Amino acid sequence: MDVPEDAPAVCPVCATDYDSVSQHDAGLMVNLLDNARYRRVCFDPVSADGTASVRFYHHTHEQVGAGQARPADDAAVTSKRASDGVSDEKRQ
Repeated sequence: MDVPEDAPAVCPVCATDYDSVSQHDAGLMVNLLDNARYRRVCFDPVSADGTASVRFYHHTHEQVGAGQARPADDAAVTSKRASDGVSDEKRQ
């Protein structure tokens, strides 16, 4: 895991403030069910020195207006296609 020095002021995926950002170029696992600290993590594919990696933007419950930790009641699927910069969002 790497913490990028050039991280933007707001999340490039959802344009919301975030608590922290990390960059990964190897295996990873995500599980946010009943997470006391983070409500949502946005994923942004990037290239660093020619190596593909993914930046994780960690959003707290307060930053996304969700209040307390509750499993799966704020389901949001967001994808950003790196090739054309088009964003699709589906909220349940």
